[in-house]
Amino acid sequence: MLDAGVLSDVLRKLLSFGGEYADIFVEHRKITSIQLEDNKVEKVVSGIDSGAGLRLIHNGKTAFAFSNDLTRESLMSIAASLGSAISASSNVQALDMRKQRPSSEFLIRISPDSVPMEKKISLVKSANRTARSHDKRIRQVSVSYRDSVQKVQIADSCGNFAEDERVYTVGLIHVIASDNGIIQTGYEAEGGNIGFELFDAVSMEELARKASGRAVKMLTARRAPGGRMPIVISAEAGGTLIHEAIGHGLEADLAQQGLSVYSNKLGQKVASALVTVIDDSTLPNKRGSFRFDDEGTPARRTLLVENGVLTGYMYDRLTALNNNVESTGNGRRESYQHRPIPRMTNTFIASGESRPDAIIKSVQKGLLVKKMGGGQVNTVSGDFVFDVQDGYLIENGEVSEPVRGATLTGNGPEVLKSIDMVGSDLGFSIGTCGKDAQGVPVSDAMPTIRIPEMVVGGEVEVMQK
Repeated sequence: MLDAGVLSDVLRKLLSFGGEYADIFVEHRKITSIQLEDNKVEKVVSGIDSGAGLRLIHNGKTAFAFSNDLTRESLMSIAASLGSAISASSNVQALDMRKQRPSSEFLIRISPDSVPMEKKISLVKSANRTARSHDKRIRQVSVSYRDSVQKVQIADSCGNFAEDERVYTVGLIHVIASDNGIIQTGYEAEGGNIGFELFDAVSMEELARKASGRAVKMLTARRAPGGRMPIVISAEAGGTLIHEAIGHGLEADLAQQGLSVYSNKLGQKVASALVTVIDDSTLPNKRGSFRFDDEGTPARRTLLVENGVLTGYMYDRLTALNNNVESTGNGRRESYQHRPIPRMTNTFIASGESRPDAIIKSVQKGLLVKKMGGGQVNTVSGDFVFDVQDGYLIENGEVSEPVRGATLTGNGPEVLKSIDMVGSDLGFSIGTCGKDAQGVPVSDAMPTIRIPEMVVGGEVEVMQK
């Protein structure tokens, strides 16, 4: 990593040609990835990558460059090249770098670096055996283990200097079952900003059993009925709906460009009065958590929607400058090779007051969603389509038989406004969120909710409330 004096010199060089703001992001990342397919460990990757990304902002435009050469000479040369793109001139004084204190801390008990590769491989093999032994109809099993230890330094032209260490550990399993021409899948993943102690609380074998059980169960499930009906989305399903239906639309760059259905709607009602939406990167050991974002802004809890009213957007430095507000600590990047943009961290609907079982009992005939699959959303219109990986009929207030092949179609603002019951529970799911060719670790969550009516794709059968 770099000396504070070098960082200060590079920033001064960046601003010597003009500009309102400059920063430098230095990264050292060590990764391990294990992939098992067809009963064989197909790939084991371990490596280290280091580098720095330099950014200069002038008149709302960004100049950005990166290098894996961390020598002072190389970084000063890059700074001069970036600065030459700015026509103004400036006399920059020496920067007194002030080290920032984090607003949150995360305990890492077992660094993945300290765990032998053989133990990690054994974990993957055991999950594979468990999945395959569940049922003879299991045809394919894919198991992945990933960890990374990322150390970063961020310094900016305001004199702020921050350091962070992020330890990510993840286990994933994907299962395919088939019988009589029917093919079904099961998927489970757990992980976070956490060390190898993740597997003290989360068993890879249990993930394998859940994924295999779901795939096999859906082989004999009947086709989901189609039509308009009440929907209960369980907390078990995680927050895929909130991530897509509103999360991306509240990222400030999309909102400022008019590419969000939530553009220019601060202070307006965008959801039911029962709905409060929060983005919080301070949550202990969640996958979207950190001490500082990738611009050096301390992690924070950001209230986005309060009792149905839009109260804010997620900002990075650039979009915050455009709106003359403070960054909310949502400036994130995949690596030193990417410029920061506004991204979600841990995004969720806050828990309500209804008991989850009471929500189910309130539905005479409808669909219970226990796990979401993939989906698509149009942030401009808010329209979305999601697959249901694990769904059940609700009949007379009781969970009935499993059904397969369901899809949920709707409009984000309309669905959020229609939510009329919010559970007292809260369930998280994890992922890597893609945007502008960058992927960053996130988690999202929802309590159990009731949506009085949604369009369900399946066999044509109109169900009554």
